[in-house]
This record gives sequence, structure tokens and C-alpha cells, in this order.
Amino acid sequence: MYNGGGDTAPIVLTGGMLFPDVTGDYMVIKNVSLETVCGYTSRLPENTKPEIAFTGKSNVGKSSLINALVNRKSLARTSGQPGKTQTINFYNVNNELYLTDLPGYGFAKVSQNEKEKWGQMIERYLHTSQRLKAVFLLIDIRHDPSANDKQMYDWMVYQGFHPIIIATKLDKIKRSQIAKQVKAVKTGLGVTPDTVVVPFSAQTKQGRDEIWELIEEMCEC
Repeated sequence: MYNGGGDTAPIVLTGGMLFPDVTGDYMVIKNVSLETVCGYTSRLPENTKPEIAFTGKSNVGKSSLINALVNRKSLARTSGQPGKTQTINFYNVNNELYLTDLPGYGFAKVSQNEKEKWGQMIERYLHTSQRLKAVFLLIDIRHDPSANDKQMYDWMVYQGFHPIIIATKLDKIKRSQIAKQVKAVKTGLGVTPDTVVVPFSAQTKQGRDEIWELIEEMCEC
């Protein structure tokens, strides 16, 4: 589990072997960097380490999630301007795995041509990556899934993926509303009964432990 929750405290988990400490007893995230940025015409990297992808609607909180996972304030650039991420960004964690930030979808002010290019880029990555272990789909827990969310979920299932759902912005609702909103997310997407939904807050870090446990589990498969 995590040791501490401050912005400078290292993230420490027990029970796994992805990020061994010098003692051999713990896993510590020590080094994180943005290693590769891919645009429309870029050749995707042929990574040899596991990749964990994150996708979701523009402004759903992907960058904030990645920053929270690796305990950094601004590794992934956050923006109040939806549609800011227009590339596929590969974050190298301890030289052991990659967290892959995919462009956000559903941003109305982007031209149809741009949307199509983003869609093709995401599809190319999901189809060609040889090291992709899991895809996390981010949904804003405050609202029912949009038509774009449903389309993305259905498309991933059709392509053979089994996306894990992260319900973001958990701190924006009351605790008494969580179960109701999680049910609304599941119903809106039409998920299979065994689909995992993790409520998450980038502010309080609630849900971070569960997400890392899932990542570790997927990387060991």
C-alpha cells in the first residue's frame, strides 16, 4: 500500500515485484519521465515493457490521474482547456512500465478532421501495441456517461478489450451519492457484470491504491 500521501513522499507498495526497493521488501516509484510523444504521423515506439493506457473524454482528468499515480504535481500537464492533449504520451515509470496518456475525445470545438485524426491515432495504438496490458476508461462520476463515452466503451469491447472504469472527480460529490453515481456509470455504459469501476479523486487520492493494485495485477499477467 502507499506510504504517506504528501506531494514529496515516495509511493510505496507492498506485495509485488515491479518496483523493488533496495531492501527487496517494497516497491517504490523513484523515477518517472515523459519518454515518448507521438503525433498523427509519428511511428509508435516498440517498447519492451508493459503499457497501461488511459483514455477518456476531454477534461475528464487523465493528466491529474497520472500525476496522482506517480506522486508528481505537474509531470502530465493539466489544463482547463479541453482538447489540450493532442498526442499519445508515454510516461516511463522506474524503467519498468509505461503509463500511456491517449488524446481526449468529444471536444466540440475541435474540427471534424482533427477528431478523425485523433480517433485514427488512438485506434492505431490500441491495435498495434504489442505490450498493452490494460486500458482504463475515465468517466466523470458526476454525470451519466455521454454518447461518446458509450461509443468508446462499446468500441473497445468489440475490439476485444475489457476496459477498467475509473470514475473521476469523486471529491465533487457527497459520500452518500457514490453508490448511486457508480450505478449510473455502469448502467450508462452497459458494462458486463464483472467490470471493475474505481471511484477516484485526484484531490484526496482516494482510489489510487486500488488503481495501482490493478496495474500491478495486469502487468504480471
